[in-house]
Amino acid sequence: MRRMTASEHDATTRDTTRLGWPAVHGLAYGGDYNPEQWPQDVREEDVALMRQAGVNLVSVGIFSWAMLEPREGEYDWGWLDDVLDRLHAQGVSAALATATASPPPWLTHRHPEILPQDADGTILWPGARQAYSVSSPVFREYALRMTRAIAERYAQHPALALWHVDNELGCHNAHDFSDDAAAAFRAWLQARYGTVEELNAAWGTAFWSQRYSSFEEVLPPRRAPMFVNPTQQLDFHRYSSDEFLAYFREMKAVLREVTPGVPVTTNFMCTTRSKTMDYFSWAAEMDVIATDHYTIADDDERHIELAFSADLTRGVAAGRPWMLMEHSTSAVNWQLHNRTKSPQEMLRDSLGHVARGADAVMFFQWRQSAAGAEKYHSAMVPHAGPDSDVFRATVRLGEALRALEPVQGSTVDAHVALVFDYEAWWASELDSHPRNDFSYPEEVMHLYRALWLAGMTVDVVHPSAELSGYRAIVVPSLYLVRDEHAQALADAAGAGASVLISFFSGIVDEHDAVRLGGYPGAFRELLGIRTEEFWPLQGAEFHALHGGGRGEFWAENTHLEGAAEVRTWAEGPLAGRPAVTRRPVGQGAAWYLGTRPDAETLQSLVGRVLDEAGVAAEAEAPEGVDVVRRHGEDGATYLFVLNHTAQDAVIGADGRELITGAEVAGDLTVRAGEVAVVAEGC
Repeated sequence: MRRMTASEHDATTRDTTRLGWPAVHGLAYGGDYNPEQWPQDVREEDVALMRQAGVNLVSVGIFSWAMLEPREGEYDWGWLDDVLDRLHAQGVSAALATATASPPPWLTHRHPEILPQDADGTILWPGARQAYSVSSPVFREYALRMTRAIAERYAQHPALALWHVDNELGCHNAHDFSDDAAAAFRAWLQARYGTVEELNAAWGTAFWSQRYSSFEEVLPPRRAPMFVNPTQQLDFHRYSSDEFLAYFREMKAVLREVTPGVPVTTNFMCTTRSKTMDYFSWAAEMDVIATDHYTIADDDERHIELAFSADLTRGVAAGRPWMLMEHSTSAVNWQLHNRTKSPQEMLRDSLGHVARGADAVMFFQWRQSAAGAEKYHSAMVPHAGPDSDVFRATVRLGEALRALEPVQGSTVDAHVALVFDYEAWWASELDSHPRNDFSYPEEVMHLYRALWLAGMTVDVVHPSAELSGYRAIVVPSLYLVRDEHAQALADAAGAGASVLISFFSGIVDEHDAVRLGGYPGAFRELLGIRTEEFWPLQGAEFHALHGGGRGEFWAENTHLEGAAEVRTWAEGPLAGRPAVTRRPVGQGAAWYLGTRPDAETLQSLVGRVLDEAGVAAEAEAPEGVDVVRRHGEDGATYLFVLNHTAQDAVIGADGRELITGAEVAGDLTVRAGEVAVVAEGC
């Protein structure tokens, strides 16, 4: 990622008490450690195995509230005291959790009003995890009390390196429709709009007799006879993200008060599957950005989705190093057909995150559970024990990470940006749209895949990011866009960037109100086109394009108003109309995809945009071989080569391969399925 400007740096560090990384030596390595599940002899074996594997950081206490406070106000600290003492004695630091990720049974039994409800009023009962309404004042009081208790107990413990607030906030209870949530939503709306008249204007309540005369009449978007007001739904997404962030801030304030020298974070879920929280809006509150990532078994290109998710995490982190807080050594337990990883794939997955900016590699979990809902989720120590391929791979990864210690603190530079926005995701997937099977992540991944196959290093950035350092900017289906963000893209094109925007972009403002006068609304002038009507293709329908290839999923009745045709429809009801256009803008250009081209055609078009922008791949590499470079402040560079193919790959490189220590002069051979990291010029 390009270096941050002074204003960006100020924005990401406006919390003046920001502390940064946990105090561990080298790249952090470990995982969730749940010793409360095991007898003493297993706990003693754990630290010996951690030493063997090279573990230096573990997350402790995430789901231990009921063990630490078995009855209200009665604490049992002995077992955790012993665990932390033992970890410290072996040189392992702790990312100590607030233990609030799942309320204990005594709390939900005594206060059932803290339980969340879904949109039709169904109560989500205890028996799993996260059985709480984040808006509940009662729950918040108990959670803050537990956080203070654990912070005061361990404030001076030498193992404490990082605070881990709750866990995967909003993973299972993001949208709560309870009465407590309704009251909090109304307060959020009043703070946002000031008056009910402003709310009525923003929500377009003249439609369907929805006009409100007071905030007290407003409810969350509970289940209704027909489509609920879309702006109400959009604002509920915003409120829900903000409410969890407010909860995090309250927890952080307690931790700061008690332990002012210990950094604080929580684990995000920066993936194509998690859209509940707007992590860009959360980032400034984190001392270090942490994320969880799991690949999907039936995705044959899961390594590309992994690369995107890592690039997104780096974008949320504004280019700073970040933590991979959870991933899996092998199979998970929650997919329809769970898939076992080979040791090679586990190593590639792990180092794929490091290549894109992670300075920590951690897993769920250290030891595979013998009971409970996740007993078939893989771990660093599997059911089979240390005499297993999984544990041998755990040790091998630890050795590799120790060898990669020089990489710590280095960053990733990119000349290509992909604009990504959670608000656009929320708004584009509301009901009653031209195509109600539209998937924002799917459209994002079509374009990201083309960039990945072209060998590009990509920064995934928010629309508010500083764009001046990028030569090419790709904007997938930015359905909702604010005026200032649309203008920033136009300014970037005028200053010399090649900007590629895909269909269903610029359609509505921040209130989900259509920008009138023709699509694509906010981008009409920049692109030099005007679409008078969408023409969604039906099912698997597609039509050929002049010049080769075809358009799928989407079409538009588009007129040129300054742009030139790049591809036109060769058949179908829009035959002869433009499908892909380009308009010169200042020193740059603006391209528009008015359809989803087939993969080969999209690859060709993206290649033209990149050639025009003068952007080249990090290195010449065969298809399926991922090449990324990290840059140190001292001028050192580290070339990561991940071979996702079944054949050996050769690329040009000079320096020292860090994992093996071998010297590289001219050609680097990376075995099928393996990874190499070259400290260049050494």
